[in-house]
Parts: sequence; C-alpha cells; structure tokens
Amino acid sequence: MDNKKLIKIEGMTDTGLIRSHNEDSIGNDLSLSLAVLADGMGGHKGGEVASALAVNSILNDLPAELERCKNLDIDEEISGYSYQSIAIKNVIENANSVIFKAASKQIQYEGMGTTIVVTLFYGNRLTVAHVGDSRMYRLRNHEMEQMTSDHSLLQELIDRGFYTPEEASKSLNKNLVTRAMGIEETVQIDISEEIVQADDTYLLCSDGLSDMVDDRRINMILEENKFQIDIACTELIQQAKDNGGHDNISVIVIQPSQQAMSLNKLISKVKNIFS
Repeated sequence: MDNKKLIKIEGMTDTGLIRSHNEDSIGNDLSLSLAVLADGMGGHKGGEVASALAVNSILNDLPAELERCKNLDIDEEISGYSYQSIAIKNVIENANSVIFKAASKQIQYEGMGTTIVVTLFYGNRLTVAHVGDSRMYRLRNHEMEQMTSDHSLLQELIDRGFYTPEEASKSLNKNLVTRAMGIEETVQIDISEEIVQADDTYLLCSDGLSDMVDDRRINMILEENKFQIDIACTELIQQAKDNGGHDNISVIVIQPSQQAMSLNKLISKVKNIFS
C-alpha cells in the first residue's frame, strides 16, 4: 500500500520578524514516512548552507541506506536498534561529514553547523534522531510530551539543578547548543524508538517556535487543529511571530492515519499466527 495514504506530513518555515534570511531547512519523503528539520548556524549564510546540506543529504541517502541495512539482516536484540534506526544514524553521520568537509574547503563557511531532528515511521513504530536543540513533541490523549532532550547549555544546567524549567524559560542563554552537526569530524546522535498509537500527532520544530511559544499554547494549537494539520502549521508560525518572531521558525506536523494503524495491527496479528 502507498505510504502516502498512511501518513500525513505538513511543514512550514518562516524567516520571522527580525532575521534577514532563513537558516532553517525542512523536508519530507511521504513514500518513506520520513521528516527532517534542521536549524543552521554560521556566518555569511553558512547556517542556511549547513541546514540545506543536512536535509538534502539525508533525504537523498536514506532510501539506499535503508535497503542496505535491511539486507544486512541486523539482529535487533544484539544491536539494540532496528535496521531503520541504524540506517538513520548512518545517513546523519554521512551528512555531518558532508557539512564538515564543505566548511573546511570554503573559508566563508568555516565553523558552520546545524541542528537536526529526523523521524521515520515504519509499522507501528517510529525512530527519532536528533542533534542540538531542535525538538520533537508528541500529542497523545490530549497531553503533549517533549520526546527529545535539548543538547544545550541551558538544558545541562536544568539537569544539574541550577535552573528549574520555569526559570530556564526566562533565561537569555537559550541558544547555546552543546552539540551540532558539521562542527567536528564526528557527531554524537541521540536515537530512540517509540510505539505509535492511533490519534497520535507529532511535531518537529526549531527553537524559533519553542523559544517563543510555551508548550501549553503549542498543545492547544495542535488540539484545535487536529484534523487540519496544515492550519496547525500556519497557526504555530503565526503565534511565534505574534510573540516577537525573533528567530527563524520551522514546524513539521505529522499524523499516521487510522488506516495505517489498522493495517499495522492486522500485520502484527498475521505475524503472530505464523510465528
């Protein structure tokens, strides 16, 4: 069955009200149930180059890498991950090398880098991988949960008890990331796998949204526009701009369809019968 009928993905990116250009990049591949969001950093358009390289590299490389990893017959119990997660890890590492080499060869791009958050849906599962402070949220049973942990100095201070989350929301040091793609030859990637449930809604976003709109308001917008995720994207962007729009703002909203969940349950039952 065509994956395009099994998942809805809508994305939007906006320069915001202060920045002169947009250093964020977004992309998706409905045939793979894949979404990618990157928030670039660097001088003289280095950020937009880094984020575009990251998104394009991942979109271009993942189909072949999924096939390659699938043919390796990876044992999940030994590796700890599905072959899909391993494929995502590999293409992010390759994208990191692409950015690092580009920055090394062109002086105007020296030091450029980007955050990344990638999610891939397969069966009744998803893999999310991220570097930096771009986030994924999940809305389930009317409650929203942040599924990624920021790689930022502020998050480290929260984890060590120097700030409460409420105090951190008022800090002026929100944008100091401790990990980014393209800064070094290798990159540390956080990867997790989750079970998808019917009626879940997922949000990928750059800090241009999460810094400007609190989680409660994001939750409300997703709830109010649950059946029109294109409008949810528009409303999220507009809310960030209404609150100041200090940074580029990027969002991707994803919904696996009821049809997908029903099909996945049927496949699981068939597998159980014949296993």
